[in-house]
Amino acid sequence: MRILVDADACPVKDEIYRVADRHGVPVSIVANSAFRVPVGPMVERVVVNDSFDAADDWIAERADARSIVITADILLADRCLKAGATVIAPTGKPFTTSSIGSAIATRAIMADLRAGGDVIGGPAPFGKADRSRFLSALDVALVRVKRAG
Repeated sequence: MRILVDADACPVKDEIYRVADRHGVPVSIVANSAFRVPVGPMVERVVVNDSFDAADDWIAERADARSIVITADILLADRCLKAGATVIAPTGKPFTTSSIGSAIATRAIMADLRAGGDVIGGPAPFGKADRSRFLSALDVALVRVKRAG
């Protein structure tokens, strides 16, 4: 069992380290540039090449039923769900096989609107409620995957 983190712009890395340490679960933090991670045997820093989707590919290739993937990337979430992984957004929102289709459709609609020149707002700012919801969702996911184990 392990946690795979799409590290680019992930606002909850410190929370992931704390919860993973409490549960004794290893963490792989994946990005295409060097970054700091806590020193210890349970945290692995993975720096992939800078090709398009290299970090996503690394995560998706290793995701399985014993993995919890942390990402805001809807297409990566879809790939990991198909591999059997549990997927959680940094806001604490779980991606599920029943919700991913509508998330992909919404993403496509928003991309079309932006391509057409429409000015649309982005996601709401990340706040305390998101951090709290994420901590709860990660803890629940870790317990569920351990029990299924």
